[in-house]
Amino acid sequence: MGCILLSALLLLGVPAGVTASVPLETSAESVVLMDPASGAVLFEKNPHERVAPASTTKLMTLLVAFDAVNAGRVSMDDKVSTSQRAFEMGGSQIYLEPGEEMPLETLLISIAVQSANDACVAVAEHISGSYEAYVEEMNKKAQELGMKNTHFMNPHGLPAENHYTSAYDMALVAREALKYPQLREMVSIRHYKIREDSDKPMQLDNHNKLLWWYPGTDGFKTGWTNEAKYCLVSTVERENLRLIASVFGVPEMRGHFKETMKVYNYGFARYGFKLVAKPDEVLGHVPIGKGKVDDVAIVAKEKPGIIVEKGKDKGVTSTIELLPYMDAPVQAGEKMGELIISQDGQEKKRIDLVAQSSVDKGTYSHEMLKIFKSMYGFH
Repeated sequence: MGCILLSALLLLGVPAGVTASVPLETSAESVVLMDPASGAVLFEKNPHERVAPASTTKLMTLLVAFDAVNAGRVSMDDKVSTSQRAFEMGGSQIYLEPGEEMPLETLLISIAVQSANDACVAVAEHISGSYEAYVEEMNKKAQELGMKNTHFMNPHGLPAENHYTSAYDMALVAREALKYPQLREMVSIRHYKIREDSDKPMQLDNHNKLLWWYPGTDGFKTGWTNEAKYCLVSTVERENLRLIASVFGVPEMRGHFKETMKVYNYGFARYGFKLVAKPDEVLGHVPIGKGKVDDVAIVAKEKPGIIVEKGKDKGVTSTIELLPYMDAPVQAGEKMGELIISQDGQEKKRIDLVAQSSVDKGTYSHEMLKIFKSMYGFH
């Protein structure tokens, strides 16, 4: 295995020789199995080899769109008008007509479920003003994520010179996409109907068969072209352990599903997730000054635990560091401390601890009442 796998194994406290002694045979040309929580690579095969991404490109297309929504540049309710360029797109599509309008949300679902090329063009033009400008945003995002073997020429993935990625790079996109629960919800939709009230209704059917075949699957995108062969970037969660698999260059039809399941079987057989608290459990309180309430409950921003090799989950401990005090206002989700997870005395992970709810500033009368209660011992 390469240096990336070695460093990941050391990060997880796994002896480097263990994985090497249990090889995983796969017909895929390149593979990465990643722990998205830490970014650790649990299995790899030619992870940085440049490959044609085909329609897995659309995962970046969706990510950039969600970034734009999150930044307030566009809204899911925006009416997006179809251009001549979008109408003329071939391949997988929803048969948009010139001038036809659809909500941005519907077009994003069409990309996520149907892998619609025409929807990709319409979304790109709506968000960035032009197809080319959107592709620039995709490449800028790739640079921000540290994708060193990726360059996009279009938002849909049809073959183009200088359009390439790697299994590792697309795992990075998937890891970033997990920050948007609604994106994951879209790519996990199995069937979706559009234009139900028109004379040309259409049912969209998800191309990712793992949604049916492999329990716990809830994303992301398949791809195929003659150049790329069959590929799939996906994610699965079982028993609190979420993994990402990026599988490229499988020669046989539906082989990308078979090889991906093989990779996940390997991962879930060897690794588990050690919780140090229950998800959403209140882990403490921070006193609040000048607020409508006197303190705020604190919870972990993500699942409070770490990935461990099965059979080697002993000695996992945690400590909590909280702010001693905070003045209102406080926003829900605002960082108030850290959960530090260690194993055998070695720090493994830090997780943000955040306010469970917002606290508004208190009124003058509320402050006077608190002072009165404090003076006379009322609670």
